[in-house]
Amino acid sequence: MTDVIKAAILGVIEGLTEFLPVSSTGHMILAEPLLKIDPELPPWHAFLYFIQIGAILAVVVYFFRRLIKQIFSPSSRDWKNHILTKLAVASIPAAAIGLPLNKWIEKHLEKPVFVAIALIVGAGVMELIERRYRRTGTADMSTVTLRQAFLIGLAQCVSMIPGTSRAMATIMGGLLVGLPIALATEFSFYLAIPTLLGAGLLKIVKHRHELHANEATLLGVGFVTAFVVALLVVEMFMRFVQNHRLRPFAIYRVVLGAAVLLAWKFGWMS
Repeated sequence: MTDVIKAAILGVIEGLTEFLPVSSTGHMILAEPLLKIDPELPPWHAFLYFIQIGAILAVVVYFFRRLIKQIFSPSSRDWKNHILTKLAVASIPAAAIGLPLNKWIEKHLEKPVFVAIALIVGAGVMELIERRYRRTGTADMSTVTLRQAFLIGLAQCVSMIPGTSRAMATIMGGLLVGLPIALATEFSFYLAIPTLLGAGLLKIVKHRHELHANEATLLGVGFVTAFVVALLVVEMFMRFVQNHRLRPFAIYRVVLGAAVLLAWKFGWMS
């Protein structure tokens, strides 16, 4: 299998999983050994963060008109109620907690067995929270308070554990603070922009020596694939959550986690 095909496969995985409550990091950790990729070797470490930016760009494109309106023509002139203020407040926990722990987590928890456990436990937590706190109905971003934004950002920190899912943590956090499911999902997507873009750019700068002109095709294939797939996923998921529970994703997490645990027990996966 050529590196370009591997790049395309990783782009599809990133696009499919980044914004669904199934953990993109967990899927990458599981996929890399199957594709015979060592993420510690150039250019793959920088590549994974590079294609993540492609997925984030899909969110910007999908919500572009809505974001522009909320940024430049907000319903309220109060700076405390501005979308950028809310996203800034929600990003504080990740910066304060996530950055100091990032290296330790990468070293100790990015292993298939921990991913499998997080997938299964996360499925149970998601099912319990949605069953008790799920609300439907209409509400817009102006109704989200700074307190709610901060608490959702705090919930996002749980996703530092590989296999948990940033999307799951933030959507469940939104439900716990009283947001309707559609609004919680939209805020989760918005929060992904500063959080993942910031983390991705920091990693790319750190590993910039791994990016060379002769790998432009590899990077381009992964980036474009992640962008296109993520754009389709965001559109479908926004429609899905309005009329359906997240139980299918919980079931998927349990099945995948159980399969990984079995593979680990029988020595098929280290």
